[in-house]
Amino acid sequence: MTPITARTITLTARPDGWPKPGDFRVEEAALPPPGAGEVALQMLWLSLDPYMRGRMNAGASYAPGVALGQPLPSEAVARVLHSEDAGFAAGDLVVVHDFWRSHALRKAGDLRKLDPAEGPIQRALGVMGMPGLTAFAGLKHIGQPKPGETLVVGAASGAVGAIVGQIAKAQGLRVVGLAGGADKCAYVTGELGFDACIDRRSPDMAAMLAAACPKGIDVYFELVGGAVWQAVLPLLNPFARVPVCGTIATYNDTAPPAGPDLSGALMRTILVKSLTLRGFIVSEFAADAPEFRATMAGWLASGQVRYREDITEGLENMVPAFVDLLAGRNFGKALVKLAD
Repeated sequence: MTPITARTITLTARPDGWPKPGDFRVEEAALPPPGAGEVALQMLWLSLDPYMRGRMNAGASYAPGVALGQPLPSEAVARVLHSEDAGFAAGDLVVVHDFWRSHALRKAGDLRKLDPAEGPIQRALGVMGMPGLTAFAGLKHIGQPKPGETLVVGAASGAVGAIVGQIAKAQGLRVVGLAGGADKCAYVTGELGFDACIDRRSPDMAAMLAAACPKGIDVYFELVGGAVWQAVLPLLNPFARVPVCGTIATYNDTAPPAGPDLSGALMRTILVKSLTLRGFIVSEFAADAPEFRATMAGWLASGQVRYREDITEGLENMVPAFVDLLAGRNFGKALVKLAD
C-alpha cells in the first residue's frame, strides 16, 4: 500500500463557553498497512452535529467525554483504499462512525457499504443518516403525531428539524417551525411546506408563536431549549408529547441563566397537563434503521421530503464550521468535504 499520512484534529483543552481554535490541534502520523480483517479508508465527507459540543466536556453524559489529546467523534463517508477483508475492495464507498480525521484503519465489521447509484453519497450523513433517523424515530415513538394536531419544531431549517416537520406535514398535522432569520423562515414555509415559521430572533417571538398555534401545541420536538422552550411551554395542550433530543441554545453556557428558578412551574405544568417529556438518543432506536432507510428513500424519490446541505471544504476548516453550526450560521445539514 502506498504510504499515507493521516491528519487528525484532537482536543487539547476543554472549551470554556464557545470553542476556540486553541482548544484543538492538527496532528499528522503515518497510517500503517491494514492487518487481517482491516480496511484502510480515505474520508471523503465528515458530519458536523451539535452533540459533539457535549462530548468536549468532562462531565458525565450518555457517552464519555473525549479525553484530551484524542480526536472528536464524527460520522463519515469514506472510500476504501486497501482491504484485507473479502467483503470490501479498493474503491468501495462506506459509511462509518469515526473521528475528525483524513484517513483511518477500521475493522470491516465497522463499515456499511454505500451504493452511489442510490443518490449523493453524503446523504448518508444527513437525510438518509443519523439526523434523518433521529427525526423519524423520535417522532414515531415519542411524538406519536395524529392528523389534525399541531406540531412545533425548533431549528426548523436544520438537519433534524426540517425532516421532523415534513414527516408531520405528510401525516396531516399543522406544522409550525422556528428558525433564525427571514431567509430560513422563507425556506421552511416555501420549500419545505410548513404552515408557518417564526423567526426565533424576533423580540415578539413568543407572541408570534402563540398566534401561529391558535389551538395550542400537541407535539413539540425539542432541539433548541432556552427562550424557545419558554415560549412553547405555556402553549402545550393537555397530554402533549415532547421528544427531547437537543438544547443547542444552552450548549456553550458557563453558568445557569439569570432570573428566577422556573423548575417548580415546569413540574406543575407537567403534572396539571399530563405532559410527556422524553429525552432520547438515536441509538436507542437503531432497530428502526432498515425501515427508516427504505421509507426515506421512497420519500426522496417522490419529492415528498426535501433537504438542504451546508458544505465546508477542508479538514482545516472543521473547527470554524463547527462554531458556525453552534451559532446557527449554517443553513441545512452541516458537512465538511475532504475529497472527491
